Amino acid sequence: MLVAISDPDDSRIEAYRAVRERDLAGRQHRFVAEGEVVLRVLLRQPRFEIESLLLAEGRVETLSDALALLPSNVPVYTANRQVMDAIVGFPIHRGILAVARRPSLPPVEALLASLPEKALVVGLIGLANHDNVGGIFRNAAAFGADAVLLDQETCDPLYRKAVRVSVGGALVVPFTRAPSADALVQALEAASFEVMALSPSGMQVLSQVRPARRTALLLGAEGPGLPPELLARARTVSIPMAGGFDSLNVATTSGIALHHLTQGR
Repeated sequence: MLVAISDPDDSRIEAYRAVRERDLAGRQHRFVAEGEVVLRVLLRQPRFEIESLLLAEGRVETLSDALALLPSNVPVYTANRQVMDAIVGFPIHRGILAVARRPSLPPVEALLASLPEKALVVGLIGLANHDNVGGIFRNAAAFGADAVLLDQETCDPLYRKAVRVSVGGALVVPFTRAPSADALVQALEAASFEVMALSPSGMQVLSQVRPARRTALLLGAEGPGLPPELLARARTVSIPMAGGFDSLNVATTSGIALHHLTQGR
């Protein structure tokens, strides 16, 4: 359903208006996906219902194979660059946006119960940076993590920038939220996961660690790291660095750790 839009005030594209402001205010159980790679990933994920697309006129032909995967009742709005920029409120260089509905998040216990007997889960505690969360989801998808658990302080992985940085990984890896960091760890323990916490002060070196059949990797925010009470309950692991330098980016850290933990899976 190609629908040409010539007026930035057209009510049919209300969901795309002032995208950055809506990023902050929320979209009532919806999220925005941006860019060709992310759109192609989104189209392959049946748990997300795509409501509409907004494309720059020049992108329609190059996306013809992807658009063929859309249900026939999903409108594809098209506009020239000037109109599209006026709609979204900034120069949208990729020229590709989609609005999709968020699925309901399952309880942590239900998600963990659905995982295979041998599983790897990533737990995020207090991560407020969307670039880091997006980067971690990208690594989780690349190395085949089975799920990501978030505490209440960790930012939204379906925030537009997080999805973009994840290159669609946030759409691939199942995730849910726990009521608190403590509840997150309790659920992991109850589901027979060995809880492994990354910290510069970790008691073991990552290269010497062999993962259990069910392993959970906890990551904390840069700076404060993981709370001491969680470190006390977990197997603490460190990544040695040259000259005592202990400032690896948390997303980079997740890639190193996930690569090690998934060798031989």
